[in-house]
Amino acid sequence: MATTPPTQNRPQAAPSLRPGRSARPAWLVTLLCWLIVVFDGYDLIVYGTTLPSLLKEKGWDLTPTTAGFIGSLAFAGMLVGALGAGLLSDRLGRRRTILWATLWFSAFTALCAFAPSAEIFGGFRFLAGLGLGGLVPSANALTAEFVSRKHRSAVSTMMMSGVPIGGSIAAVLGLWLLPTYGWRSMYAVAFVAVLVLLPLCYLLLPESPTWLRAHGRVAEGKAIEAQFGLVHDPADHAGEQHAPGFRTILRGRFLRPTILFAAATVATLFAWYGLGTWLPKLMGSDPRFDMGQPLAFLLALNLGAVLGSVVTAWAGVRFGPLRSAVVAAAVACVALAFLLTYPSDATPIYAALILAGVGTHGTQCLIIAAVASHYPPTLRGTSLGFALGVGRLGAVLAPQVGGLLLDAGLGVGSNFLAFSVAAGLAPVLLGITAVVTKPAVSARPVADVLVH
Repeated sequence: MATTPPTQNRPQAAPSLRPGRSARPAWLVTLLCWLIVVFDGYDLIVYGTTLPSLLKEKGWDLTPTTAGFIGSLAFAGMLVGALGAGLLSDRLGRRRTILWATLWFSAFTALCAFAPSAEIFGGFRFLAGLGLGGLVPSANALTAEFVSRKHRSAVSTMMMSGVPIGGSIAAVLGLWLLPTYGWRSMYAVAFVAVLVLLPLCYLLLPESPTWLRAHGRVAEGKAIEAQFGLVHDPADHAGEQHAPGFRTILRGRFLRPTILFAAATVATLFAWYGLGTWLPKLMGSDPRFDMGQPLAFLLALNLGAVLGSVVTAWAGVRFGPLRSAVVAAAVACVALAFLLTYPSDATPIYAALILAGVGTHGTQCLIIAAVASHYPPTLRGTSLGFALGVGRLGAVLAPQVGGLLLDAGLGVGSNFLAFSVAAGLAPVLLGITAVVTKPAVSARPVADVLVH
């Protein structure tokens, strides 16, 4: 392994790209994490693609309410996983957390293909959620270290495009697999991650140099920096040292932004994952939306989210993550409210869903960018884990609320209204957050982005 010439020891500083030759390209880390996030997105959205089939499964006797509860189980697992893994990644290392999380969520998602009953299926979804929730904070914290501060926002946002791309793959595969092979085949696809992606990550994914240095493994950190052509960046909170843990981010100057970031995430994920869970069912159960394949509408939502990743990557750098997030959330609110008019043509419906995808997923990308920028590197995994973990309360509630509204006979419009209200709450919370965090965020450019 290559070594670096003696340099000043700055254990708290995060590395950034150094122009020049390196043994391995730094973009490899982003690519591997992006591929993992694609599978993460697939495993999240696959339930929505199979929901109409699950409601018809013989012997399971699912209703919209019980199906909504099962849909919430994965997000409940993600809540626990994000809270735990964000802390573990700061204590045990980014690489090990990512590898175990990938193995865990892929294995239990694949096992859903063999579930003999709704109860066991729900249990597998909850267990898969533990790994799904643990992946994003760890992957985002690791990726941020291998990208220059100038490009972190754009690169990390593009990396998180893997979530809707995975959802788009689920929708496209559903159009092909569901009619011929049934819903179980959709979950068996997760075996690909175990067989192909996990070995690649085990061989090629490095540990965080900052984490290694913070834990006294300076020589290993220097070796990885040499491999990938990294140097320390003194501007990246050099000299700051905080013990990783929730107690640190829930007191002092971190308290208010921590609570506000989490609350905004709750509202945003309620809208995003509520749509991801129920959209195929909603568009297939109301004759006013009977304009084609329900999965095509889900595909439009996810393609909009992919577009949102591109737009927010630019907007976050140009205008700042919080100001851009306020606009994105407002766009999602208006687009979802428009669906309450029940347009008679498919074109405006697809357009509204694309904008809803841009707004909901884009908002969450920008929230995470702001979180990663606001906290020092030693708290990055913990702060992201807390925001995404608590934010999963929105993802947990959305499938259940959607099912309860349908069982109550309130129609599909009640779902769109609920998701629109949540999307409308997000810009209010983000506006307050911008005021609270203005001194800290304005002191440095956007640094690190990512979603789920």
